[in-house]
Amino acid sequence: MNKSKFAFGKTNYILLAVAAVAIVLGFVLMAGPGSTETHFEPDIFSWRRIKLAPTICFLGFIFMIVAIMYKPKDKKENND
Repeated sequence: MNKSKFAFGKTNYILLAVAAVAIVLGFVLMAGPGSTETHFEPDIFSWRRIKLAPTICFLGFIFMIVAIMYKPKDKKENND
């Protein structure tokens, strides 16, 4: 098959995979025990769940946009 017919190159797929892992990591960091009516869990207000995890998710989504828009340089352009 002709490589020029593919929308993304190998680099794009690697960058997309890294971004997806960052997003999943952010959601995993947000997870944890929740509060119930009988027991209050103060961990829901921890720094990890309030600041770190959403920041990692946001950066993962931004990196996903960069990975989609990334266009590798052609080898033919470098020779000219």
